[in-house]
Amino acid sequence: MVSFAPTSPDTAEDQRLYTEARLVEVACLDCLATVRVKKNSEQHTSIQWDAESLSQCAEFARAASQPGGRPVRAACSRLRSSIDQAVRDGAIEVGATDGY
Repeated sequence: MVSFAPTSPDTAEDQRLYTEARLVEVACLDCLATVRVKKNSEQHTSIQWDAESLSQCAEFARAASQPGGRPVRAACSRLRSSIDQAVRDGAIEVGATDGY
């Protein structure tokens, strides 16, 4: 179910840019799960997982097998290291220079 369906073309384009602009594919250096990432600042990282990448993540699988399952907001430390490396390598630009 869609919670927000833009009716104006400008709003639809803003929504597309906000959710898709500057996303870079990053593969975890451990389990090879591939996600889409953008960094608006050193502190703010957006990560888009899909069903395939979630099923590949070894750290998430271990957490899911624990009593209570994986906390929804829990991050994968191995993917975090992979993203940090991609930033150091220049594969991910830091900063929302275009507003997105």
